[in-house]
Amino acid sequence: MNDMAATPFATNAPSSAPAIGRVVEVHGPVVDIACETLPPLHRALTVSIDGGSAVLEVLHHLDPHRVRAIALSRTAGLMRGTPVFDSGAPLHIPVAADCLGRLLDAFGAPLDGGPALAAKEYRNLLAPPPKLADTLPSSGILETGIKVIDLLCPFIRGGKTGLFGGAGVGKTVLIMEFMQAVASLHGGVSVFAGVGERIREGHELWHEMADNGALSNAVLVFGQMDESPGVRFRVGLAALAYAEYLRDTLGREVLFLMDNVFRFVQAGSEVSGLLGRMPATVGYQPTLPSEVAELEDRIVSSRLGNITSVQAVYVPADDMTDPAVGAILAHLDTRVILSRAQAAKGIYPAVDPLASGSNLMDRHFLGDRHYQVAHDVREHLARYREMEDIITMLGLEELSEADRQVVQRARRLQRYLTQPFHAMTAQNAAQGVSVPLAQTLADCEAFLRGEYDELSEERCYMRGAMSEQPAP
Repeated sequence: MNDMAATPFATNAPSSAPAIGRVVEVHGPVVDIACETLPPLHRALTVSIDGGSAVLEVLHHLDPHRVRAIALSRTAGLMRGTPVFDSGAPLHIPVAADCLGRLLDAFGAPLDGGPALAAKEYRNLLAPPPKLADTLPSSGILETGIKVIDLLCPFIRGGKTGLFGGAGVGKTVLIMEFMQAVASLHGGVSVFAGVGERIREGHELWHEMADNGALSNAVLVFGQMDESPGVRFRVGLAALAYAEYLRDTLGREVLFLMDNVFRFVQAGSEVSGLLGRMPATVGYQPTLPSEVAELEDRIVSSRLGNITSVQAVYVPADDMTDPAVGAILAHLDTRVILSRAQAAKGIYPAVDPLASGSNLMDRHFLGDRHYQVAHDVREHLARYREMEDIITMLGLEELSEADRQVVQRARRLQRYLTQPFHAMTAQNAAQGVSVPLAQTLADCEAFLRGEYDELSEERCYMRGAMSEQPAP
C-alpha cells in the first residue's frame, strides 16, 4: 500500500493543476491522449465530461507522445481536445472500519444511499502480494456447518475454493450461507465482489443479506454488467483491497467471495481486444495466466489474519478443459461442483459428491477418521451411481443382497447430506441448521454401520444431525 493524497481522485477533475495532455481519439471506452510527458502505466487520469468527471487508467504507451487509456465510465460526451489531468496516483479506494455493512462500487463510493466512507487511508487496487516470508500455509479446515462440504470437499483455512455451477442450482444461496457461517461460527467478516452482476441479482443479494442479518458483517462491492469493461476488470481487485485491509489492519478472519471469476476473465479479454492485442488460445487474451495470478496470488494468509476465498466459476459449455477454467483451477485448493441433476432430484445443496474434492484430502491433513469416513461415503455413492441404470431397467430386487444394502445406505446418505439453510429461512417453513463436522462424521459412521437401515429415506431428508428430531 502506497501513501496517497487524502482526497479521492474520482470525485472531481482538478481545476488548478495544469493538464498533462489532451484527448485525440475516443473509440468506445478506449481513449488516446497526446501528452508531452508520458504518465506511468496504471496511472489514474481524470477528464471532464458534461460537467462531471471520469477516470481513465493508462494501459499502453503508443509512442513517446501518446498513451492509450481505458475509461472506467461511459465516454458519451467526451470530445477531442478535452484536457486530461493527472491524479498523481494509481487507481485506489478509501478504506475504513465503517465499510462493514455497506454496498460500494469499484471506487469505494456508496451504492446504498448512505454517506461516503469516513476514510483517512487509501489502498491501491494494483498491489503486490505479501512477501513469501510473511505468508502462512493452510492451517486446517474452516468449518461451514454444511454437511456435504465439510465432509467431502472441506474448505481450507486460508485456501481458495472454486464453486462451479450454472444458473438456478443454488450458487447464490450457498454464498450467503458461507457468509452466515463465517460470521456465526468464526466471528469473521465477508467481502463479496460482484463482477458483472445483473442489477436484479445485486438487489436481491443486498436485501436478502439485510433481512437475515448477514449484511452487518459484510462488505459488498459491485461492478455491474452495464458498466465499462475496465470497471468489471478492476472491481475484483477493489474488493480484494477491502479484504486485505480487514485482514491487515483489523486482524479479522476474512471470507472473500467473488461472483463470477469467469466474468473477470471476460472483462480482461474485452480490455485486451480494445488495446489491440492479438488473441491467443480459443480467443482469450495472451495475458490470461498472469491476470488470473495477479488476483489469486494476493489471496493469502499472513501473521495478521486469514483470507479464505470462495469463487464462483462459470464453465462455458460445461467444458472443464476451457483455458479460462484451467487457469483458475491451477490456483484452487478445493473444487465444489454444483450439479443440475442433483437439483432436479431435490438434493440441496446440489453438490456432486463424486466430481467435487480437495487437493488436501489426505490422511495427514484431515486425520485418519475424517479421511476414512469420506472415502467410504464416496465409495457407497459411486457404487450407487454405477447401478442406477440397472435399477431403472430391472428394479432393485434383481440386485444381490450386498448390492441392495449398499444402494439403500447410499440413498439414505444422499438424503442425509441435504439440509435447510439459514439464508432460506424467510422463504421456507424449515429453520436453517448448522451441523458440526464431528457430528457429521459420527452420523455417517452410523449410516455405514447400518444403524439406520430401518429408517425411511424421508426421515433422513432435509434435517440436521440424526440425533435431532427431523423436520415435519
